[in-house]
Amino acid sequence: MKDYVMKPSYKQIEYRQEFQQELTFVLPFAYWHFLNGTLDKTISSKYTKELYFFSENHEEKYNRRTWRLSKESYEIPNMYHCRRVHFSKWAQVPLKEHYTNDLFVYQKPLLIIANKYNNEWGRGPINYFSLDLLFKVFDRFRHKYQIVYNRPGANYIVMDNSAIYEMNEAEQIREKYPDVLLAEDLYLKHREHVNNYNHFQLMLYANCERFLSVHGGTAALASYFGGKNIILSKRGHEHRYDEFNTIFRALSDAKIYHAKKEEELLHFLETYY
Repeated sequence: MKDYVMKPSYKQIEYRQEFQQELTFVLPFAYWHFLNGTLDKTISSKYTKELYFFSENHEEKYNRRTWRLSKESYEIPNMYHCRRVHFSKWAQVPLKEHYTNDLFVYQKPLLIIANKYNNEWGRGPINYFSLDLLFKVFDRFRHKYQIVYNRPGANYIVMDNSAIYEMNEAEQIREKYPDVLLAEDLYLKHREHVNNYNHFQLMLYANCERFLSVHGGTAALASYFGGKNIILSKRGHEHRYDEFNTIFRALSDAKIYHAKKEEELLHFLETYY
């Protein structure tokens, strides 16, 4: 009755769990209520105001994310990984349209490589781009694209239960591939133009049509901006429920290519990029 007949501005949506599920399920749910005229307030973690740009009443309440709450709520559709994705209260959020800018424009088209190196399911890093793979991609594509490498450190994002490990790749990239830009360097260079690292990512990604990303929130964010996104995901519930072909693709109608192995990822790069 409230959503389809009376339509008061009543809906308060609060979330503090994993970043990927916030992007795939929560943010589109909130945007649907905004379009429906029923959104009252959104509550999330630090550095999320720019994600909820449409919410006139957004509170950044939490300094740390949690993997699971003591009592899970299924009020938000499709939580947590469903065999069937329902889009009745789900709307595509126009992040690209909202954040496209003249700041991050280069002579060559952008190719953003979004990496992570985290503890996953208590087993250490599983889904990530190795240095060997990164260097192969740099060698093959840096002359065609302006490559930006992005792996945000713990000081730039809100942490959850997944500890971030060090790869020590930044200095090697600066030394061996000076034409490859590091996202952290770009962020510091343009710090006065952005509110936080998430805001920076939204502006950078909005100007890009080619992404290379890894399983998790990293892949979900890269799927919000159209174009093409090659995702390296070796394991996860997303495989079982075919989410890369359903929910990830729906985020912006991006073309998603799911690679389970590095060899498959390199094949996709050669074929589609």
